Amino acid sequence: MGWLKAMSGMALIWAANVKGLKPAAKIVLIQLADFHNKETGQCNPSAQRLADECEMGRATLFRHMATLEDCGLVTRHARGDGDGGRGANQYELHLDITLGPSARSKGGGSGQNGVASQNETGGNVSKTRRKSLKAETGVVPNRDTNLTIEPTIEPPTRERVVAEGEVAEKVLAAYPPDRVRRKAESLRWIREALDAGTEVEDLLQAVKAYATESSGFTRSKVCFSDNWFKSGRWHAYIEDIARSREETKARQAEALAGLADWVTDQHPLCRHITPGQVDALLAAKLVTQAQIQAAGLRS
Repeated sequence: MGWLKAMSGMALIWAANVKGLKPAAKIVLIQLADFHNKETGQCNPSAQRLADECEMGRATLFRHMATLEDCGLVTRHARGDGDGGRGANQYELHLDITLGPSARSKGGGSGQNGVASQNETGGNVSKTRRKSLKAETGVVPNRDTNLTIEPTIEPPTRERVVAEGEVAEKVLAAYPPDRVRRKAESLRWIREALDAGTEVEDLLQAVKAYATESSGFTRSKVCFSDNWFKSGRWHAYIEDIARSREETKARQAEALAGLADWVTDQHPLCRHITPGQVDALLAAKLVTQAQIQAAGLRS
């Protein structure tokens, strides 16, 4: 690992000096910098390798990676594996950008949205590059190590913290009570899953599905709550739920198409079509109001 660290030394120094990021996002940035090859500019660890090095789940990794991209610090480039499949991403590190405490103007020269540019502080900034970054992040290219920019981060309100805690408690309450272990840690992993974009109802249904499936398991075969949420075992259940929803939608669409055929043909069985089904047919634009009336139906 020594040769790699030597080759990525400049990137590591840059990553260590970036300010204003949350600790977990900073860890991801530093680990990316550790994979950076200063000779070739290559930086292409697999998502799983990067997640392992950061000691976090892939969903959490992707969430923090999105933050780094939004700040203009990193750009991801998808690559193929040579066989028509998808290979590891190529990561481009923008070593001319940092974050920090002097982002906002306090009355004095500043650019749009109150963001001071290096042109005002003696630095040299590419106008094209500056425009390409998101203005709301408060990030500009920085080649002056004394100038740093810090994005405005709204702290969570007490009400929001309480609400998130109540949601996590509700999800954990659905887990088999005899397998709940390390409650605080379990709640933390639940909140991370929700922060990563998992829907509350989906996660709740996944927990309930596991509870039903494992109800007859012996204690040696069950999974305790902290490990279950940490390892992301709920992913498989959510995928099953999504698959089931799609299958249900497909069956409903097929049934509705059959009813539309009855209406179009003015089939005698049209008398069994309910007003709710008539509304659904019209909403899906499978039949017209005139066809409904011709079949002797009412909406």
